[in-house]
Amino acid sequence: MSKLVLRDVTKRYGDTLAVDRINLSIEEGEFVSLLGPSGCGKTTTLRMIAGFMRPSDGQIEMNGEMLSTATTALPPERRQMSMIFQSYAIWPNMTVAENVAFGLKLRKLPAQEIRQRTGEMLEVVQMGHLAGRYPAELSGGQQQRVALARAIVVKPSVLLLDEPLSNLDANLREEMRFEIRRLHDEFRITTVYVTHDQGEAMVTSDRIAVMNAGRIEQVDDPFSLYNRPQSEFVAGFIGRTNFLEGLRRDDRVVFDGFDLDAAPFAAALDGVKGMGRFSVRPQTLKLYVSPGAIGAAGPTIAGRVIERAYLGETWDYVVTPSKGGLRLRVATLPNQVHNVGDNVWIEFDPDQMVLLRAS
Repeated sequence: MSKLVLRDVTKRYGDTLAVDRINLSIEEGEFVSLLGPSGCGKTTTLRMIAGFMRPSDGQIEMNGEMLSTATTALPPERRQMSMIFQSYAIWPNMTVAENVAFGLKLRKLPAQEIRQRTGEMLEVVQMGHLAGRYPAELSGGQQQRVALARAIVVKPSVLLLDEPLSNLDANLREEMRFEIRRLHDEFRITTVYVTHDQGEAMVTSDRIAVMNAGRIEQVDDPFSLYNRPQSEFVAGFIGRTNFLEGLRRDDRVVFDGFDLDAAPFAAALDGVKGMGRFSVRPQTLKLYVSPGAIGAAGPTIAGRVIERAYLGETWDYVVTPSKGGLRLRVATLPNQVHNVGDNVWIEFDPDQMVLLRAS
């Protein structure tokens, strides 16, 4: 039996459909992210799980018991859930230790147990040496650790996080996403994480539910989402990609300005006779100075570099084939330097060209 189940969950605000018949099952101890752009319905979904609002239709269950329907809802305080907000919401007039102990005191646990569990949790989040400080004396990352400690110390059945890292700078966000995953691996609390940042979702999650316009487009593990997207939206939202229209013509797939052997696409193109739309990741393309360069194994076409940008870890090129009007983004290692205007050969890897749809 799944830990948390959403069945046809829908939320309307007047004529606006914010969440559109979402179905999602989350297993015990699983970390699932709701990922999508602003306005896609991910925070609304999280708030319905938390009990802050009722669904307009559908139902939410936990451990096989009903939490919410359109007419009834278990109050948030009775759901055995902890929630961490974007603003952390830690008490400014309490010390770090008092903030972490707050939920335990509400549960009226013995004082000795409160002290023990609070101390142990502060050590886990590496905040024991700051137990006597107040939030105003802490950095953003330290405040986030306090919020995590306070949420986890009460041993919730489900942990909910609503864009908890959005107020941090880039380096701290990267550090904290690994910290959140470390804590999950240690405590194995069933977790639902809302974010618009694909990097956060990829690092922290067992599975990611990509949302668009109130609907879930795809639910999958990070590797499958990136390498085998099932829709154009998912392919474009998870990382960067090139979209190519290809026409099946006998034993060839004809693109704008070039064509490739259809054999490597045989499984994906089975029964396809019309147009297909392919996703081609920039790092799956390779550039060579000549068609006979060592290492070229896939089909290659002639092209020219028209733009480039050095990003430190990679070069980001825009190349155009010699024929047609396509602009292809290509990511290469920093030691593979090509100048704007250089003639190059572009190598494709058919195994990494994903057919998104066909007519």
